[in-house]
Amino acid sequence: MAEVTVQQLAEVVGVPVERLLNQMQEAGLEHTRSNDVVSEKERMTLLTFLKRSHGGDEDEGEASPKKITLKRKTTSQLKVSNSSGKKKTVNIEVRRKRTYVKRDEQEAQAKAEEQARQEEEAAAARKQADEVARKATETAVPKAAAEQARRNDAPKRSNDGVKAPQVASIADVQAAEVSESEKKRKASKDKPGKVVKTKERSDEEERGRAKGKVAVRRPAGASDDDFDGARRKAGPRKPKKGKLGQNAHGFEKPTAPMVRDVLIPETITVAELAERMAVKAAEVIKIMFKMGAMATINQVLDQDTAAIVVEEMGHKVKLLNENALEDDLASAASADVEEGTEEPRAPVVTVMGHVDHGKTSLLDYIRRTRVAAGESGGITQHIGAYHVETEKGMVTFLDTPGHAAFTAMRARGAKVTDIVILVVAADDGVMPQTEEAIQHAKAAEVPIVVAINKIDKEAADPDRVTSELASRGVIPTSWGGDTEFVHVSAKSGQGIDDLLDTVLLVAEIMELKAVPAISGRGTVVESRLDKGRGTVATLLVQNGTLRKGDIVLAGMYYGRVRAMLDENGQQIDEAGPSIPVEILGLDGAPDAGDEFSVVASEKKAREVALFRQGKFRDVKLARQQAAKLDNLFENMGSDKVANLNIVLKTDVRGSLEALSGALTDLSNDEVKVTIVSSGVGGISESDANLALASSAVVFGFNVRADAGAKTIVEREGIDMRYYSVIYDIIDDVKKALSGMLAPEFHEQILGTAEVRDVFRSPKFGLVAGCMVIDGVVQRGKKLRVLRDNVVIFEGGELDSLRRFKDNVNDVRQGMECGIGVKNYNDVRVGDQIEVFDVITVERSL
Repeated sequence: MAEVTVQQLAEVVGVPVERLLNQMQEAGLEHTRSNDVVSEKERMTLLTFLKRSHGGDEDEGEASPKKITLKRKTTSQLKVSNSSGKKKTVNIEVRRKRTYVKRDEQEAQAKAEEQARQEEEAAAARKQADEVARKATETAVPKAAAEQARRNDAPKRSNDGVKAPQVASIADVQAAEVSESEKKRKASKDKPGKVVKTKERSDEEERGRAKGKVAVRRPAGASDDDFDGARRKAGPRKPKKGKLGQNAHGFEKPTAPMVRDVLIPETITVAELAERMAVKAAEVIKIMFKMGAMATINQVLDQDTAAIVVEEMGHKVKLLNENALEDDLASAASADVEEGTEEPRAPVVTVMGHVDHGKTSLLDYIRRTRVAAGESGGITQHIGAYHVETEKGMVTFLDTPGHAAFTAMRARGAKVTDIVILVVAADDGVMPQTEEAIQHAKAAEVPIVVAINKIDKEAADPDRVTSELASRGVIPTSWGGDTEFVHVSAKSGQGIDDLLDTVLLVAEIMELKAVPAISGRGTVVESRLDKGRGTVATLLVQNGTLRKGDIVLAGMYYGRVRAMLDENGQQIDEAGPSIPVEILGLDGAPDAGDEFSVVASEKKAREVALFRQGKFRDVKLARQQAAKLDNLFENMGSDKVANLNIVLKTDVRGSLEALSGALTDLSNDEVKVTIVSSGVGGISESDANLALASSAVVFGFNVRADAGAKTIVEREGIDMRYYSVIYDIIDDVKKALSGMLAPEFHEQILGTAEVRDVFRSPKFGLVAGCMVIDGVVQRGKKLRVLRDNVVIFEGGELDSLRRFKDNVNDVRQGMECGIGVKNYNDVRVGDQIEVFDVITVERSL
């Protein structure tokens, strides 16, 4: 059989011809038909391929394969019924594959050797365990023999009166134990369920019961020490429970409501209040709704509201004073003042008056500097503190702005001052801000010295100014009052010495004193952020001495004084009472008017600062939430309010406060100014991103934007404006708000025509022949029809207007015309047609 065909080879092998051809092609042979001849070499190639595919090795030659895979495929038919009820025949093909693996003799031998080794290791382990058990038995048996001998010494007798023999050897003891255990086993077999007790166990149980312990049976071969340890571990027997046993719980339903003492701080959320009363937050919200106040679970309540809610729910209120830290600071300050020695101090003088009345020029002459020339627009926009050494003594001056926007700043200046110099221009008289300054000074109970300025002008009238001030309660001493009046000229210096003498005289009468030996404390006059130095705060020391290196707590911020400068920018190491200084080192810019004090430790300063920040945040949140809830129903159904969002950055804190108040006051019911963000310092990238997100306008007052902010502003087209005078910001915002106001519409009656006759035209419909009795009737304007002075139609337009046969645009008074009314066909003789126009009127604030 050297050469055979593919069909013959398939018959010999027992496979279909198609399958054999596929296998030959997979083996790389070029046989495609059943009558192709297959040589011996080709058969060996096919055989090698089949061995490799079935897990064999091609180098084995004629050796038997180690793995044989058998594949079987059977086909059957199944008759099924479809949805219509007809039967359908389906062919089902089942394929099975099974692989047989022949294990190698070496593998079987290795497995047998491994099994034998495991058996040897197990035998050795058993032998070792038997040896350990034998040694333990030999150790325990002498002890058992000694115990048995001790028992045999007692007068034990059997039933026939013969004394029990003693155990004399180890073998006898072992035999006795074996016989005893055999008896127990047989007895338990004869009487199942009954426990057989030996004499030894009964004695042990009696001893254990007498001692209150659980009797533990000694195991065979155990020593006395082991047996005693087991009895100690068992412990005393636990008494039995009641009827319910261990499943009974110790909780009972309370018979009376629980009344708790609820600690209420100054601010508390609804969730915290509910937790302190041990109730659900929904119950607290329900009570508040019944009381007429809407609340949410995260709403912050003030102390009074929380106390009412607690009392309403039947608990006791215990108000918590969280101002312990503040009280400690106040008590420490008062203790220092009492211990120190008071000494005279210089007066702190505040210069007040109307804008452009010469306040700064007056100080300028006294200080021999040009302060007024450095201010934008020639007006003062910051509080200035100046320490001046005069021939008459030392005086500290506070220069406050005179514009109406700085009312809060002027009020703050009146609180920290000892004497007020009220500057009034002799040619201008008493102005609105002059009256405000008088009110602030009287509210602070501060003496006033009136300086009538600009007396060297031709239009000066000091007597008129004196009369106007007297009518407002400021009466000069020459008229029998208590106020000193001095005529001065800031330009020529006339009367300046008299003014200083008067101020020092008033200060001497007041007997101003302070304690320089204690730690410094006073008021923050101004604060700002400097790009190179950080936070710069202007402080007025009112008592004690402030030194470089002290830890200062100012409002919500604290820090160590790294540098101290006087009003001329010179470095100083300490500042006593009535001395204004600039300090560096605070971690933030405090508000102008905040009190500052020197604290002993940085830890104490941090605690108080964090407490103040948290308190300010809670109070602010509570105020905002209350405003939202109070205005909830008021705003329902109302028109949408136009909103102008502003991001405001200023150079100092005082200007920020003044601008915020002035811009917010421009709001009304239709337009509203919302300051999205405000701060001291330059315009940063975060400010620009916030303005972009909130569609806000960026205002910079004496500050500029950095490179990152400029990039965002230019890329996104944000409206950013720089200002140096407060008037310009207020005017621009006022114009913007005026443009946001909804315009008003006014009607303007153009003319009136009386219907004399009515015609019907096939082309124009109903035409009214009219006489113009008032004004001018114009084509295309709106009209209304009046009958007996009652409007019966409104809203149409004057569609057609003719005079004789000509179309005209307007007809004047005293002329006849024909009017075609659009969409109205009920015009009668005697009606009046009123022509009017709607005019849009732009509004302004």
